[in-house]
Amino acid sequence: MVLFNELIINIHGLNMLERIHLTLIREVDRQGSLTAAADVLCLTQSALSHTVKKMEMFLGTPVWAREGRQLRLTQAGQYLLGLANRLLPQFEYAEEVMRQYAEGGRGTLRIGMECHPCYQWLLKVVAPYLSRWQDVDVDVKQKFQFGGIGALLNDEIDLLVTPDPLYKTGLLFTPVFDYEQVLVVGAQHRLAGKKYISPNELLEETLITYPVAIERLDIYKQFLLPANCSPKKHKTIETTDIMLQMVASGRGVAALPGWLVAEYASKMQIAQVRLGKQGIAKQIFLGVREADTEIDYLKAFITLAGEIAH
Repeated sequence: MVLFNELIINIHGLNMLERIHLTLIREVDRQGSLTAAADVLCLTQSALSHTVKKMEMFLGTPVWAREGRQLRLTQAGQYLLGLANRLLPQFEYAEEVMRQYAEGGRGTLRIGMECHPCYQWLLKVVAPYLSRWQDVDVDVKQKFQFGGIGALLNDEIDLLVTPDPLYKTGLLFTPVFDYEQVLVVGAQHRLAGKKYISPNELLEETLITYPVAIERLDIYKQFLLPANCSPKKHKTIETTDIMLQMVASGRGVAALPGWLVAEYASKMQIAQVRLGKQGIAKQIFLGVREADTEIDYLKAFITLAGEIAH
């Protein structure tokens, strides 16, 4: 904090927007006043006010407007606050990683999940990985389900698990696991025991899926929609266990990876059926930023994932 203090006080001329200005804007917003923000930043109020004036002079527009004793961000200020909330966490994370490197650690591998059922698969990789890489922690961020590309591009995660890679400049996707998407039905269901089904055989069924847009669901985009078919009802459930309990009790059918259905079949009254004569072939991909492909512990995770999968 002393360094921040010195940087603020020793600014004689401002010719660019700097990190310290974003920090100041964020802290004033958090604390609600210049005085409270100055206390948190270990500054005098006069030093902080002086910096604010110079910043606004450089920008050519006010950042705050006074309403009585209250400060209100202007439109320009709101934009800068949004910028601060996006960029400052990345700076802070980078500094934490550098600190861990300096102390001999490697930090945390942040994994984003863009696949509901892939979580069970991921656990099979994480356990041996943590055993081999004692100085690396793993953090799984499921809030990035079905929106992980942006998180990867914005450096909010280091690795993305997805069955549907979106190839963009700067990203690299590696397939690590092949599987088949199948229909799972109750053991006593009329479709149980069939080698495969056609789309029209689901016209009178209740289809249970994860809460995902239809265009992201393989059973719709690769099976039902091309045949102009749709199920009688469509329900969404977030958890795999509850979904399969519903299927086992005859409340509907679902489409899931075959390997996952096989794991549950030993403890639930369920069966799997191929979707169409050729089936729906899928892969799990691990996506990273191209700039990070030579990071040893990241490469090791991708290699281990491929070994375990096969």
